[in-house]
Amino acid sequence: MPQSADGLDEALSQPVTYGAEPFVSEAYARAEGDKLWPKVWQHACRVEEIAEVGDYVTYDIMDDTILIVRSGPEEIRAFYNVCAHRGRRLVDGCGHVTHFHCRYHAWQYDLTGENIRVLDKEDWGGRLQSERLRLQPVRVDTWGGWVWVNMDPDCVPLRQYLEPLAGMLDPFEMDKMRYRWRQWCYFDCNWKVAIEAFIEAYHVEGTHPQLLKYAEFYTWSEADGLHSHKGFEERNRSLQTQESKTYFRAGRGDDPRVSIARMQEEIYRTVNATTTETIVNAAARLAEELPQGTPAGEVTRHWLESARRDDAARGVIWPSISPAHLAKCGNSCHIFPNLSIGIGLTFALCYRARPHGPDPNRCIFEAYVLERFPSGQEPKTEWVYAEPTDVEKWRSVLVQDFANMSEVQRGMRSRGFQGALPNPKQERTVSNFQRNLAKYMGVAGVSPL
Repeated sequence: MPQSADGLDEALSQPVTYGAEPFVSEAYARAEGDKLWPKVWQHACRVEEIAEVGDYVTYDIMDDTILIVRSGPEEIRAFYNVCAHRGRRLVDGCGHVTHFHCRYHAWQYDLTGENIRVLDKEDWGGRLQSERLRLQPVRVDTWGGWVWVNMDPDCVPLRQYLEPLAGMLDPFEMDKMRYRWRQWCYFDCNWKVAIEAFIEAYHVEGTHPQLLKYAEFYTWSEADGLHSHKGFEERNRSLQTQESKTYFRAGRGDDPRVSIARMQEEIYRTVNATTTETIVNAAARLAEELPQGTPAGEVTRHWLESARRDDAARGVIWPSISPAHLAKCGNSCHIFPNLSIGIGLTFALCYRARPHGPDPNRCIFEAYVLERFPSGQEPKTEWVYAEPTDVEKWRSVLVQDFANMSEVQRGMRSRGFQGALPNPKQERTVSNFQRNLAKYMGVAGVSPL
């Protein structure tokens, strides 16, 4: 069973293929409930969601329901969310309690999981032992501002599981970010179809053609053991020559002052993510603050320095990350199995997909934006359900992505589909995901083309 990062596997740089069974088989979906989900670290919530002692959040995955609670000022615990008496779920959603009360037969538990009340306990004649009565624990830890859980009592530590991406992402200080918005929906596709839609950018030309007038979207991608990351690459497409990895791009056009501003405004309007109002406003001033003909590199530096000063003036301090590290990290990463993070200096766009029970054709899809805010000015947010066709709530770019997901699920079930052919350079994130999934499931994974 894979447990830690093993570095870039050069085999994935060659063309590979994989079949449709993981996406369409009910037997495979049920097997994930035994072989995958109980064995991996999963992010269950953000730390700020359980800021006060007694705050709790529930996290459901397949048949398991997990309760995460702030049990002390510096202590977070996780338990299976079932009463020891007859198995009733104790709580749903999120909230605040002084203790947990089962609404079936009134048994009670304190915040450490100990049973503190059994109705008419004497009826058992002294044969009930405290070990049998307490809530069953689940491994829990924190990183990046998230609370992570693992149902395997013998699992490796969270930090070991997350490397090498944890070390790569630590400088972004995501623990200092807070929700700006968060939404979810049910979707008619397998959870893997959903997460794969957001761990590669090879789809931009086909899915988001309107974005091509603002920038080039050619990408590189790398496998990081269980995980992976990707970023943009500057190159002359007509000559098929590679130039360099890059994080910030001047965009298309002869005047980078204009192209940067246009791209930032378009992204903010149609995605409502992967940038911030401060960064957009700083870009909009470029044509006023710099003379025409200013080289793209100087325009980019001025833009970022201006945005950094604007944020500092309102109490948002940017992390210190070198351009070289930004280029190395790229613009997004995939944490196995079901978290995608689009990362920025002061923001992150995150996606999570989970199975909807054992149905291989349906999933729970969540998206949210994290951002740095001045202390005390973080917006109050809640999970909002939005139909996947709701352009007003999801914005146009995500709705374009959604249009692919159900159609891919339908196509996977076709007799004419011979297996996936991921791009060996730009979709190595997808190939690596399938390779590691197969290892957990104990089946054949990707194979040479």
